[in-house]
Amino acid sequence: MTTQKQAATGTLMGLALGDALGFPTEFHDVPAILAKCGPWRTMELPVTRGTAYITDDTQMTLALARGIRTAMQRGPLTPLRLARPVRDEFVDWYHSPENNRAPGNTCLRACMLLDGDRPWQDASQIGSKGCGANMRVAPLGLVPGLNEEQRAGAAQLQAALTHGHPTGLAASDLTARAVWLLAQGVDPAGLVGRLRSYAYENRDTYHERWLGDLWTRSQDPSARHFVRRGWDECLAVLERLDSVQRTADPELDPCTYTGDGWIAEEALATGLLCFLLFPGDPLTALRRAACTRGDSDSIAALAGAFAGAHLGADAWPAEWTDRVEHRDELRELGALWDA
Repeated sequence: MTTQKQAATGTLMGLALGDALGFPTEFHDVPAILAKCGPWRTMELPVTRGTAYITDDTQMTLALARGIRTAMQRGPLTPLRLARPVRDEFVDWYHSPENNRAPGNTCLRACMLLDGDRPWQDASQIGSKGCGANMRVAPLGLVPGLNEEQRAGAAQLQAALTHGHPTGLAASDLTARAVWLLAQGVDPAGLVGRLRSYAYENRDTYHERWLGDLWTRSQDPSARHFVRRGWDECLAVLERLDSVQRTADPELDPCTYTGDGWIAEEALATGLLCFLLFPGDPLTALRRAACTRGDSDSIAALAGAFAGAHLGADAWPAEWTDRVEHRDELRELGALWDA
């Protein structure tokens, strides 16, 4: 199923399109966005000199995707194989002149510290659960041939390179899981229930093979206490999402229901809500996500990733995909994992 609908291409392209649509609306409230863009249901892709520009969300997604590709060219995915190339890609992003798209402070601080030979756990920002870790994790829901431990461990490791807070790890794991389930053809109506079950099942699992002694940088008395804290925060917002997903008013800012998305668990829930309001209408889902008071580009990037995983590459019109920045590389990586 994944191959037929080109879920990987659809996911990566949807993420970039959502990011580009939300780029000009981030940091604005809904009345200001409506005044600038007109009715949200007809928002157009913002194009400057023929290009729809993306933000750090897509830049870091591409950095992670390149790192995964390099790691898997060397053999089966392991913590050591993954950490070095992803770390290198993040440091390259940090130094890039293109890194001028309102990047998050946690990513900047951590990537500055990753530029050297200290253990990555010492660079990780253990107190940060900003959405910068799960906005970029979608590629790990797309790579074929991973077992559950590899997918979960890799999703948490890539998060921990910058965002060491346990909620950042759990939200990244859940985001990758959601992308993977949708790419496999799971019905969106049952998605939140599956994610809640997954969170309960993993509440006591600390992926030591992937995370090493990261938890010891926290104030938690044990690794189990550390991870439970993250899963429980994610479960709380998933319960909130579950209670409103069928009754939410699509004309009301989704942030009203599940939070503004600056932090990891809220970005996951609000991105999912925007997708679940319009599971068969991906452009409307993106537009709803971009017209929010919160972290609009990250919420829309996540909504686009979920919609693309569900519907595949055909979800997105050519007049949008042909204009988005980095379209060739997005298609190249998508084709690699759709093959």
